[in-house]
Amino acid sequence: MNVSIKEIARRLKISPSTVSRALQNHPRIGLRTKERVQELAEQLNYIPSATARNLRSGKTFMLGVVLPEIRENFFSNAINGIEEFAFENGYTVALYQSHDRYDRERQVLEVLSHQLVDGVILSVAKESRQFDHVEKLLRHRIPLVLFDRIPPGIDTHQVSCDIESGAYEATRLLIQKGFRKIALLNGPDSLVACEERYQGYCRALVEGGLPVVPELIQQVDLTTEDSRKKMELLLSLSDRPDSVLTFNDYVALDAMGICRSRGLRINQDISFVSFSNLPMNAYLEHPPLASVEQHPYRMGYSAAEILLQAISNREETAQKVVLKPELMVLS
Repeated sequence: MNVSIKEIARRLKISPSTVSRALQNHPRIGLRTKERVQELAEQLNYIPSATARNLRSGKTFMLGVVLPEIRENFFSNAINGIEEFAFENGYTVALYQSHDRYDRERQVLEVLSHQLVDGVILSVAKESRQFDHVEKLLRHRIPLVLFDRIPPGIDTHQVSCDIESGAYEATRLLIQKGFRKIALLNGPDSLVACEERYQGYCRALVEGGLPVVPELIQQVDLTTEDSRKKMELLLSLSDRPDSVLTFNDYVALDAMGICRSRGLRINQDISFVSFSNLPMNAYLEHPPLASVEQHPYRMGYSAAEILLQAISNREETAQKVVLKPELMVLS
């Protein structure tokens, strides 16, 4: 059992308030008294009450992090970056998963809105199309940083990657390699990044003198079943694509599986470029031609850094950090 301030005071025959001040190194407490209190506290393995410490500082020293799926390599790397900066600065992290569901995300943010954490880092669920639950955090003056999946119209701190330029470079690579029927397997239109990916794809096609063909553009809900279904639709076209830009490597892997089941050879009959740059690509016999590195660790680290700045200065103007992506050629 942890010894109390009252017990230290009883043994030294001084008041609990004097013990408390001595443990905080208060200047009005004499050096000898401080030494006696601190020596006895150490002997008795006294541990300060976290609740009392938090009440004095007005902080919980806890950050809430809400993201879609920790099992995804991108988000697990982002968590590593968040935790690294948080722990370096005396904070711990409470992690919540929405599993890409609006109702779960809303429920978690409702709990966090009651000041259980000093600030929140959020990457929104694919189902989320209304964001009053996000606005509620801001109304409660809880510092908030949005990262990667950022909803439109919310004026708060943001950390993202330049998805449009990544899509542009990936599509341009395909054009440079001679591909002319380039399809797009994009994600849900509720995600700002999906519009950015579409814009980068279209810009590269137009600059390359190629038409934007609506039939070659499909949206997936990011499930394996839908990714396979949409790839089947592309392959059923009379003039099927010779290459595909995908939302991420997971979608690419699902789509490539359908192609192989149809007898198509990856990187010969049809090729892929994607996003995320998953480590598993290095172990594939036929990986995508290239994958866009979005630097999730740096994104998470930057999000935590901005959040702690916002916690210290709540009147700070919203920071919007956009990281430059890197096209990694794999094969």
